[in-house]
Amino acid sequence: MKKRSILKHGFRNSVIFLLSCGIILASLVLVWISTFKIPSIDTIEERKISQSTKIYDNTGKILLYDVYQNAKRTLVPFEDISQYIKDAVVSIEDKNFYKHNGFQLKSFLRAVIVNALTGQYSQGGSTITQQVVKNSILIGDKTITRKLKEIVLALKLERAISKNQILEMYLNENPYGGTLYGVEEASQAFFGKTSKEVSVAEAAYIAALPQAPSYYSPYGNHRDELEERKNLVLEKMRAGGKITKEENDSAVAEKVTFLPKSNTGIKAPHFVMFVKDYLEKKYGADVLGQGGLRVITTLNFDLQIKAEAIAKQFAESNERDFNGSNDAFVAIDPKTGGILTMVGSRDYFDKEIDGNFNVTTAHRQPGSTFKPFAYSEAFIKGYTPETVLFDLQTQFSAKCPPDNLTSEDECYSPQNYDDRFRGPVTLREALAQSINVPSVKTLYLAGVKETLDLAKDMGITGLGNENTYGLTLVLGGGEVSLLDMTSAYGVFATEGLRVPYTSILKVEDAKARVLEEIKPKPYRVIDAEITRKISDILTDNVARTPLYGANSVIYFPGRDVAVKTGTTNDYKDAWIIGYTPSVVVGTWAGNNDNTPMAKKVSGLIVAPMWRAFMDEVLKTVPGEEFVKPQKEDSYDLKPVLRGKWQGGISNIVQNLFFNPNVPYNSVQETLSGGVHSILYWVDKDNPRGTSPANPNDDSQFERWEYSVRLWAQSQGLP
Repeated sequence: MKKRSILKHGFRNSVIFLLSCGIILASLVLVWISTFKIPSIDTIEERKISQSTKIYDNTGKILLYDVYQNAKRTLVPFEDISQYIKDAVVSIEDKNFYKHNGFQLKSFLRAVIVNALTGQYSQGGSTITQQVVKNSILIGDKTITRKLKEIVLALKLERAISKNQILEMYLNENPYGGTLYGVEEASQAFFGKTSKEVSVAEAAYIAALPQAPSYYSPYGNHRDELEERKNLVLEKMRAGGKITKEENDSAVAEKVTFLPKSNTGIKAPHFVMFVKDYLEKKYGADVLGQGGLRVITTLNFDLQIKAEAIAKQFAESNERDFNGSNDAFVAIDPKTGGILTMVGSRDYFDKEIDGNFNVTTAHRQPGSTFKPFAYSEAFIKGYTPETVLFDLQTQFSAKCPPDNLTSEDECYSPQNYDDRFRGPVTLREALAQSINVPSVKTLYLAGVKETLDLAKDMGITGLGNENTYGLTLVLGGGEVSLLDMTSAYGVFATEGLRVPYTSILKVEDAKARVLEEIKPKPYRVIDAEITRKISDILTDNVARTPLYGANSVIYFPGRDVAVKTGTTNDYKDAWIIGYTPSVVVGTWAGNNDNTPMAKKVSGLIVAPMWRAFMDEVLKTVPGEEFVKPQKEDSYDLKPVLRGKWQGGISNIVQNLFFNPNVPYNSVQETLSGGVHSILYWVDKDNPRGTSPANPNDDSQFERWEYSVRLWAQSQGLP
């Protein structure tokens, strides 16, 4: 009995102790919370300016952009802001704004659960009041107690001022991209009207932007996503009874025209906006605008200035001579992935050509610059640069007979750039001279799926699967970005090592703490010997002379520079990408509205501009040479893989006298078996294995063989 009494008293004392500790702790928290103050609104502006993100070049000395520099803000009273804007913002950001007291526990918990389950932070649980506190009062506060401060100050702010005053602060402080803050500046800059005069659709755009101003910018490359979010805003307004179904449908259909973007004095503007978009996605718009970040980028500002000047000079002459009003540059260090220059148009601020559109990240057809990926895959399979294919007009479509040499009604019989057909050519000659028919055959031998997989491994994003394309892929049938292509060519430059491109060297917060620092981590995606073969072909001035001439603009006496040009069949895009072991430079010319240029090859349109910039770039890198590929001259290789088209059966006899025309001075080779396409002699998926027992099993055999038979007859051959 006594023991039970002792236990009872001990339990009671423990409970009393714990309750006392809880009361003391709660009291301390309440005292701490009572210290949270709402600062004077007058001081907010100064605090924001001092915490602005600054973006520098790779030296860390040249300021490219101050996110808050020259910020444009016009404060307008609540009653002078369109009701459409108010309704649109509340509908998409905080539909219960006028019902809660500054904090919604249900929304907060839902956001926490969704973000935890998805591993992303796409769900926001903050009310408009909390966002005002976060963006205007808790600037630079990154402590673990920030969320608690935000909630408490939101509750205090709700008691201190009215709902309309809070919404007025929110609407006057929101970022809209670049130097624009507040709905009044956004309305004036985007639509040339006050925030009181905007339409329902224009109000929806304004409400759509603050979530990610750089990403959703009407002047960027994500207009489709902006349209989707604008329509979401309208749907939220309709669901909340702010607009009728008819008003919603009318606003969805309305074609809103945005005014051209004004000159803000940004250095390297396309690059800066590319970096800004990255930072906004990773750290959020509030941190970007007010977090005091110091961003050191990869940009070589000296080269950037030269690239911009060259782009403007040659685009103006191309517009006059070839109807090509725009161009773009990307230069990348393949060993680090660092973007050294990015020129997205001839002039970012040229309103006539939508100059602020960044062509380097837009997807366009690459023409023949895609060919090296197919040839690389062919070399991986066992084909050689000396492998012989017949450059003859060929019908590749199984839906059309071999003698139908057209590309109509589901047929496919491509032409060469000069409408000539050369007969037997090596893969070296076909790639160096960018001959289409043997390149299509090379893609077939390599495999569409395998070539796509290799291109993706090397850095080409956005391409579909093999069912999306046919054999047109090798002629640039897919759509890729200049940035991806230039980065992927970097794998050739580094002998098979992939280093993804980056625009960032280091990011520090306001207290100089390193948030991220890029350290290259190369990884192998292709064997070095394969890339050596590609580089050897793309530097072979003899092999490309029939196309370009012996002293062309892409020939660099005394320097190893590998080069590939490309022009789309419709002449809408002209490309050239060249590289040394230390730098890759990609260049595009065309029109932003996708209208065609004059019917000229890229060697005329874009190569002179690329050469002018490449001459400047080569001054900054060492004069390195590519490692030569191993030479395969063994008679163990099938004749067709050694450059022999006269037959597939090798007959070797002893030669007692030295013959300089014979690879080995001890043997003499004669060929027999007749003239056939390569599919007669090799299994396309195992070219070094046994010859096919029945070549007709290959669906392309009769198509290739048909044109070879006609050619052989025309040459008087059996």
